[in-house]
Amino acid sequence: MTLYTVIPLEHVFEGAVSFMEPLEEVSFQGLLLQVEPLDRGRARIVRLLDCPLEKYLDPAFSPGAIISWK
Repeated sequence: MTLYTVIPLEHVFEGAVSFMEPLEEVSFQGLLLQVEPLDRGRARIVRLLDCPLEKYLDPAFSPGAIISWK
């Protein structure tokens, strides 16, 4: 299911059965990201929390992108 909204998913699905893995906030290349940990030091970007505005247009940091982390 894809849901495009500015409302955080925890508010959209508040009270629903939890189906999401726990998310983590990490600092990556000077950016603060919310990620979903995957396997072997990889993570999927959920959203950008604190970064320069031009990073929102960078496909490498778009939600759903996989980063090497840890």
